[in-house]
Amino acid sequence: MIKKIIYPVLLVALAYLLLSSEESKVIIAGIAIFLIGMIFMEDGFKFFSGGFLERILENSTNTTIKSIFTGFLSTSIVQSSSLISIIVISFLTAGLMSLSGAIGVIFGSNIGTTTTAWIISSFGMKINIATYAMPMIIFGVIFKLLNEKNIQGIGNILIGLGFIFLGIEYMKDGFETLKSGFDLSKYAISGYLGVLVYILLGIVATVIIQSSSATMALIITALASGQIIYMNALELAIGANIGTTITALIASLASNSNGKRLAIAHLIFNMITGVVAIVFLYPLASLVDVIAIKIGISDNEYAMKLALFHTVFNLLGVLIVSPFIKKLVVYLGTLFTSEKSSSLKPIYLDDVVIKIPDAALNAIKKEIIHLFDNAVEVISHALYLHRHNFLGSDNIEAVVKNSNLSIKTDVNEFYSNKIKILYGEIIHFSSLSQENMSDEEKKRVYELKLASRDIVEAIKDIRELQKNISIYLKSNNQDIKDEYNNLRINIAKTIKIINELKDCENCEDLELKINQLNENLKENDDINSDKIDSLIRKNQITSKMATSLINDSNYAQNIIKRLIEAANIIWK
Repeated sequence: MIKKIIYPVLLVALAYLLLSSEESKVIIAGIAIFLIGMIFMEDGFKFFSGGFLERILENSTNTTIKSIFTGFLSTSIVQSSSLISIIVISFLTAGLMSLSGAIGVIFGSNIGTTTTAWIISSFGMKINIATYAMPMIIFGVIFKLLNEKNIQGIGNILIGLGFIFLGIEYMKDGFETLKSGFDLSKYAISGYLGVLVYILLGIVATVIIQSSSATMALIITALASGQIIYMNALELAIGANIGTTITALIASLASNSNGKRLAIAHLIFNMITGVVAIVFLYPLASLVDVIAIKIGISDNEYAMKLALFHTVFNLLGVLIVSPFIKKLVVYLGTLFTSEKSSSLKPIYLDDVVIKIPDAALNAIKKEIIHLFDNAVEVISHALYLHRHNFLGSDNIEAVVKNSNLSIKTDVNEFYSNKIKILYGEIIHFSSLSQENMSDEEKKRVYELKLASRDIVEAIKDIRELQKNISIYLKSNNQDIKDEYNNLRINIAKTIKIINELKDCENCEDLELKINQLNENLKENDDINSDKIDSLIRKNQITSKMATSLINDSNYAQNIIKRLIEAANIIWK
């Protein structure tokens, strides 16, 4: 409802500015071009997903210091905190990163975003960077037309940089032209009233533009052209820092519980950092003056000093908040608990990660394991067994023989209300995720879809098998009862071995366990055929029992085979 009101008002205001002022038109065009550049750069780095960026994030977040440094370094390289956030959320959801590690990366990412201000103030204000923009865009387009994925990624990055440089130049020209006819600096507000007014303006600008980097570029170009005074620029920078948290918080509303927790952590960090910067604004400004002299920034290089201030107060925020990360993790763990692991809904598939090939593959794999866990539950109950009884036992035969028929499970209802929904979500997400994937990655998605199909087919088979299990386990004929118990034992043993694979993704005997499953499948098939023939010849079972047992042995073998094939794909 709010969007329906605000967006039309903003569009009308934007149209008015574009029609009424040539200078405003140039500045707004500069912002738009800058944002296009940011989008191209982010898309460019997505082409390298599955490479160094993911490995760094996965392997360098086991301590607070390492995770903060990793967040700083990765954001400084890719110049996109939103891309880092996407990968972090996907890794957090997939269990590849702890919540404390993810929070550390986000804190470090806040420092990393300040490199944008350094680049703009160091190069954008001192040289005519527009002259470098055109060659970058031209070569970027050429690279983008080639078939090689990594070359296309470089092409996108070059196009992005070109548009960013071009956008900065447009903003510079717009403010320079504006100054000749209208001087905004005359309306500077001093004191804490000015602090609050300009912080609010920084927040509003960032929420509207949806990019703190673009807002900082706007502030720096306005400062360099003299349209705003230095202190007001510092206040706008604080507002931009707070504003970017609000945009992240809004974006997280469509995310899962992990994404929301991370957004809350980001909000807490930026709010604390913002409050500290507001309270100690003038002492911090004095500190920046001292540091600037020490590192060779002259007193009148206000754009460079603004970049330094941006870094100092974000660094100060990290120093203040990072010692409390453990307590923050405990608090965040109490939030959004109602969203945890519902078998009715996917818990790893998230629109936030769908455009990152490596993250999407990770999510699909984890969701199929979630599907498998649900399948194991219904298969076990259809066998009239509890998973925790036979998975932790070295004597499955005894567990099966001592079980009873007290478990009541409607496989049809379980399939319709849980499994079918989850399976459909996996297939839908898998299809959409392939847009930015290589042929090899698409092949892996296809294999994972086959694994999920095998799991679903196994459930359909257990639905048929359950009908006769419930009948013949009550039979007075011990021979037929023993044979159905053997079917239960074979399926339970298979599930137990596969369950061990889940904790053995990188262990040396992974292939050995898969081979063991395949050998058991063949051995069981031979034994069952011979045993049924023997029972028929000796008249130990009736012809009706024999027909049922032959059909149900086939169902059991299919269940085992499908589970093995799925496990072989998932944990290969």
